[in-house]
Amino acid sequence: MEVGQETYAQRPPGMDPDEWKMRVDLAALFRLVALEGWDDLIFTHISCRVPGPEHHFLLNPFGMTFGEVTASSLVKIDLSGRPVEDPTAIVNPAGFVIHGAIHMAREDACCVVHLHTVDGAALSARREGLLPLTQHAMIIEQELAYHDYEGVVLDMDERERLVADLGAKHLMILRNHGTLAVGPNCGAAWLLIYYLERACSMQLRASSGESDLILPGEGVPARVRSQSDAWFDGTGGAYAWPALLRKLDRIDPGYRS
Repeated sequence: MEVGQETYAQRPPGMDPDEWKMRVDLAALFRLVALEGWDDLIFTHISCRVPGPEHHFLLNPFGMTFGEVTASSLVKIDLSGRPVEDPTAIVNPAGFVIHGAIHMAREDACCVVHLHTVDGAALSARREGLLPLTQHAMIIEQELAYHDYEGVVLDMDERERLVADLGAKHLMILRNHGTLAVGPNCGAAWLLIYYLERACSMQLRASSGESDLILPGEGVPARVRSQSDAWFDGTGGAYAWPALLRKLDRIDPGYRS
C-alpha cells in the first residue's frame, strides 16, 4: 500500500513539492523517535539535506520536543549554520557541528539521525562495543564505526575527526555519548537507527544474566550482512516507510502541518 496523498497535501503556497515531501518525512521521523521514547528532551537532532544546488539542510528548532516538530516548523540552514528564511530561528549548535560536517562530507548523507537513548548511550560506554549476538547486530555490525568522546560537540575542529571515523559507513557509536545513522532518505535512516538501537538493547539484556553468551559461527555475521543490502541502499526503508507513515496518520497526524 502506498502513502495516502493527504500525507503531503498541506503544502504551503510557493513551497517546492520535493522540499515539502522531505519536510513531512523528516517531521514524521521526529515523531517516530518520540513514540519509541528515544528522544532526550530537546537535546538531540535529526537533519535532511534539501534538494537543490544550495546544499541547505533542515534541522529541528532548538527548544521544541520531537513530539511537537511539524513539517513547517523545521529550520532551513546553510552550511555555515545560518537560518536561510527566518533570521530569528535557533538550532542546537552541536546539531549543526555534527550534521553539517556529515552533510558536507558525504553526498549520500541525505538524512542524519543522532540520538542519546538510554541503551545506546549505555552500550557506547562498554569497551567491547556492539557484538554480533543477534541478527539485528549482524546485519549492521560491518557498517558500524566508532568515535571517541571529546566533550559536547561544539568544537569545529572535531568535525574532521568525526567524518574520518565515520568514513563510508552508515552507522556510528559515539563513545560515552550516543548513536548516529546516515541514510539516503528518511525511511532508510529510520531503519538503520532502529536496528542499531534494538541491537544495543538486545545486547544489554543478553549480558545482564549469568549465562554465557552464544556467538555465531565463523563467517556467519559476514554472511548475514551480505544478505542485507536493502538496509543500506534505501530499498528496505522504501518498504517500511509507507507503513510507518500510515501508522502516524492514524495516531499522530499533526506532523504534516
